[in-house]
Amino acid sequence: MTAKTEADRLVGEFLAWHFDRAPGNAAMLGSPAHDHTLGDFSATAFADAEREAGSWLARFTALETDDLQESVDRDLVVSVLRGERAKASWPAWRRDPSVYTGAVLFPLFSAFLNRLRPEPELVASVVRRLAEVPSVLAACRANLDPGLASPKIVLRAAAQARTGRAFLTGTLPAEVADPALRAELAGAAEPAARAFDELAAFLDGFAERATGDWRMGEALYSTLLREQEVLGYGAAELHERGRSAYAELEAELRELAGADDWHSVMAALQDDFPPTPEAMRAEYEAETRRARAFLVEHGLVTLAEGEECRVVPSPAFQRPVLAVASYMSPPPLTDRRVGHFFVPSPPEEFTAEQVEQRLRTNSRAQLATIAVHEAYPGHHWHLSWLAAQDRPVRKVFRTPYFSEGWALYSEKLLREHGFFTTRAQELAHVEARLFRAARMVVDTALHCGDMGVEEAEEFMSTKTSLTPGTATGEVTRYCAWPTQAPSYLTGALEIDRIRAEHTGSLREFHDTVAGSGALPLGLARRVALGR
Repeated sequence: MTAKTEADRLVGEFLAWHFDRAPGNAAMLGSPAHDHTLGDFSATAFADAEREAGSWLARFTALETDDLQESVDRDLVVSVLRGERAKASWPAWRRDPSVYTGAVLFPLFSAFLNRLRPEPELVASVVRRLAEVPSVLAACRANLDPGLASPKIVLRAAAQARTGRAFLTGTLPAEVADPALRAELAGAAEPAARAFDELAAFLDGFAERATGDWRMGEALYSTLLREQEVLGYGAAELHERGRSAYAELEAELRELAGADDWHSVMAALQDDFPPTPEAMRAEYEAETRRARAFLVEHGLVTLAEGEECRVVPSPAFQRPVLAVASYMSPPPLTDRRVGHFFVPSPPEEFTAEQVEQRLRTNSRAQLATIAVHEAYPGHHWHLSWLAAQDRPVRKVFRTPYFSEGWALYSEKLLREHGFFTTRAQELAHVEARLFRAARMVVDTALHCGDMGVEEAEEFMSTKTSLTPGTATGEVTRYCAWPTQAPSYLTGALEIDRIRAEHTGSLREFHDTVAGSGALPLGLARRVALGR
């Protein structure tokens, strides 16, 4: 057995520290030692983590190694820690209640989704965490700063908090087969549900007092692009790249549509949509199976042993805050390879008109390219393949500039090989890329103060094929999650450039670059090209 190097030891120590500081995330990744607690969300804990992260950054910056893979691991951790250092001036834990609601809902949801323990042990671990929910949400109320928090972001989180009761007292117990265990979990869920009720009411009132701005500002936005994403340029250049890409894609879309008014052509395609949310799910499942078979037929990637992609409705607590399809990977620290493609189901309180808008935004023309993005060879193939590799730190820290870039690259890859068989599917594919270029334009403009919310919503509903209701949800997401929305096309274009320099086969390139992690793009280039 090869002895551990200094770099391996330091990475191992850092991951142990990180897991102890974020046990909910560690449990979702598959660490059994961390599935009994949600963690400490006090102001002191956040301050301690920030201070200790500074010490880790100094240690990793000083680490020297001549090994390519070790140096990439080191630089990945450095990029994460530099990002955390930069965001200390923009503390999400004082601004955004979803830091706390998400830290409760996602680990509990994934516990039953992945079922890494026998049911009695699983219920016991969930019951222990449910007992901590009131203290986590109390920390939320204590830590939020009305001078920093934006009413828009607070109300977004309040909508999610209102889903807490139904999730905890209805969805979770329904996952338990044994009646006695189900009753035990239901009893433990009630105090947690009351805490969510109280938080939702608190946030409604807090929003009236909140005076903070959701805009990140150009300086911090650019710092994150350079230091966390290792892009080498800032917000202004990213904005211009988005505008340029949008113009090129719009020209291609006009040519495909055979008309300058491509928007009307796309709107007409949206008239053909699945009639119900369940029909939408079933049709997405059929396209997912077709995409997997296409990969096998053309030998474009190597499939991870035992991988499976399940196509299911999005969890109820996610529906008020996310209007598009999403994906949850297999827990990568385990041998499980089952991932979940979440179809964007409408919230229960939606009107019939709002439900139709959601279905129209998932028209039949669009299903193929979205299934490729979320499943094969997009997120599911990538993250199930990554989970089978042997660099633990790269399974833990992933940037959307690679993972979302890879998924969008996958759409273009399958177009090159003939997966889209109708003009409508090709139109939807190109429009999906144009939509990502629009995100680059809007996200940078919003956070740099060059565009307001109403202007952004109008841009997204007139310059892309989003319905007005979905455009509103999209823009709210951009306000709450700065720098993420541009990651898709930015990453896809860079992966194209790396591929052009790679000298091996296409399958070798895909297996190597995607198996290397979801690295900042500069680090992905080094691994793929071996330098």
